[in-house]
Amino acid sequence: MARAVLALGLVMASLAGAVAQGSGSPSTGADPGAVALTDVPGDPARGRAIVADRRKGLCLLCHSGPIPEERFMGNLAPALDGAGRRWSAAELRARLIDASRLNPETIMPPYFRTEGFERMAPALRGRTILTAQEIEDVVAYLASLKE
Repeated sequence: MARAVLALGLVMASLAGAVAQGSGSPSTGADPGAVALTDVPGDPARGRAIVADRRKGLCLLCHSGPIPEERFMGNLAPALDGAGRRWSAAELRARLIDASRLNPETIMPPYFRTEGFERMAPALRGRTILTAQEIEDVVAYLASLKE
């Protein structure tokens, strides 16, 4: 547990530094996706449920993917099919944590950042969109998508 808290602290410090510097480049600090956020491996089934949930992750608002029971998927962002073939788990994790570090012009929300927002409802301040375990679950699901 202590290792997970330390890793989470390092990731958050790295993100806070990048936001404070106004940098969108992953080269300005430690790679936020390099270290798993939890000691518990991600569960692909839970990750799939998060991706499909239109109230939780809202992934299908912009992405399409191999989730045939869901209708009306987006086409604003890359399809999730083959995500595990195109990107490593670390690359997927970095995109989920804060895609703006890789592309400052992205429309993808930072799922694991709490600072640097211009407008935020008071009740949501200091909270992330997804928990550390939920990030790991989504990474496990996306990494499993090889075709």
